[in-house]
Amino acid sequence: MAAVSLRLGDLVWGKLGRYPPWPGKIVNPPKDLKKPRGKKCFFVKFFGTEDHAWIKVEQLKPYHAHKEEMIKINKGKRFQQAVDAVEEFLRRAKGKDQTSSHSSADDKNRRNSSEERSRPISGDEKRKLSLSEGKVKKNMGEGKKRVPSGSSERGSKSPLKRAQEQSPRKRGRPPKDEKDLSIPESSTVKGMMAGPMAAFKWQPNVSEPVKDADPHFHHFLLSQTEKPAVCYQAITKKLKICEEETGSTSIQAADSTAVNGSVTPTDKKIGFLGLGLMGSGIVSNLLKMGHTVTVWNRTAEKCDLFIQEGARLGRTPAEVVSTCDITFACVSDPKAAKDLVLGPSGVLQGIRPGKCYVDMSTVDADTVTELAQVIVSRGGRFLEAPVSGNQQLSNDGMLVILAAGDRGLYEDCSSCFQAMGKTSFFLGEVGNAAKMMLIVNMVQGSFMATIAEGLTLAQVTGQSQQTLLDILNQGQLASIFLDQKCQNILQGNFKPDFYLKYIQKDLRLAIALGDAVNHPTPMAAAANEVYKRAKALDQSDNDMSAVYRAYIH
Repeated sequence: MAAVSLRLGDLVWGKLGRYPPWPGKIVNPPKDLKKPRGKKCFFVKFFGTEDHAWIKVEQLKPYHAHKEEMIKINKGKRFQQAVDAVEEFLRRAKGKDQTSSHSSADDKNRRNSSEERSRPISGDEKRKLSLSEGKVKKNMGEGKKRVPSGSSERGSKSPLKRAQEQSPRKRGRPPKDEKDLSIPESSTVKGMMAGPMAAFKWQPNVSEPVKDADPHFHHFLLSQTEKPAVCYQAITKKLKICEEETGSTSIQAADSTAVNGSVTPTDKKIGFLGLGLMGSGIVSNLLKMGHTVTVWNRTAEKCDLFIQEGARLGRTPAEVVSTCDITFACVSDPKAAKDLVLGPSGVLQGIRPGKCYVDMSTVDADTVTELAQVIVSRGGRFLEAPVSGNQQLSNDGMLVILAAGDRGLYEDCSSCFQAMGKTSFFLGEVGNAAKMMLIVNMVQGSFMATIAEGLTLAQVTGQSQQTLLDILNQGQLASIFLDQKCQNILQGNFKPDFYLKYIQKDLRLAIALGDAVNHPTPMAAAANEVYKRAKALDQSDNDMSAVYRAYIH
């Protein structure tokens, strides 16, 4: 976009990176939010998204001059809703201007009336005024006679009080709860664009008091604004933090990835070990947000794409840990997690006092406790942070992160968690996150098996599987998960989004967790048997929805 002459209050189209232009308004930034160094930028609040960002002036165009052009380029429903929000804002602003002009006219009339009253009155005018007042008094007297005594509460009130109660609100003076039109109004839009673009709610400015907020809110928010801000062409999200009664902390972000934001990535060097379905999406989002990342994978070729995106290559896990401040790992199972830490050139060999290790693998509590002990014994800091989601959610930065262990390390990881997830929970001591993750996946795996069972039962009884899905999508079970997995089955597309072998592993570990505390898990046990049958049919490396094939063979 070509540079244009813009000023505070202008409506604009703002563009960030590879994302399409979006309508917004140039406003004053929060006083604690520093302006990026270098090229000239404006602080823009976007319509329909309640998002904001520093945008370079060459990435801005006037709204009205380019409206038709932008509407032709972008046809999305949510984009149109954002444009509608702009038009609504303009209508309201115009209405306010008209109200102000009416108010000015009323003021002028009142001044003229006052001048009329102040000028000398002639004899003829006095006689006319006297006759008029007499008629008014007579009518008022008749009015009093017509109101029966005690007939209504209104009749007991003075004419002045009634006039005050009945008189409409004066023009030009909006009620106290009327919204200020100085910033864009939020539409009912829940997202920006289909796919990687979406919305999130405004957070209070740093300079404003935060009511009933978690004490850590200021810690995270200030960490985003006190450091020199950088205008990153990255996918970022703004988070809020709330403390639950249970003592866990939830860092909640948008319901999907946002296009613009003002989150500053940590200046710590980040390492990442394991570039599978989940790890690849996580690393991609860390890089997009501007983190410095060093990667390692057992199959080195998988690192090439991320090197091209700006990542550095580590030759061994030990080298990554020794050269980075915080190292994340995401591998397949307990054995892989142990080998990564305890094996040759493993994580443990790179641990020194102050080095941080975050294990994002889904494993059992005993495994993660053992790893925590050996890391801490070398002076390192440990956090477990398994993630709930699938490949698509990982790519979109919409994972749910369950963390436990070193609370300070959890807070140090805040910008990383913002990059990779929409929500993060701190669950206390090491082992709690592993247990919670297994329970979550136990529920998910059992549900998937039930979906497959229902679809096959519909088929063998002569019912339409598509109709069953339509009915489910209109009921209380409706969800993205249900729809996607049923579509996989109906289309025969089992491309892995969450490997079947891994959900079976999680069911097995969840059943063992129940056994350890003598708690029955018969539903999970039944589902586990169906997944074992699917694995025997060579479905391990397909999506979990391929459990359907266990019922038809």
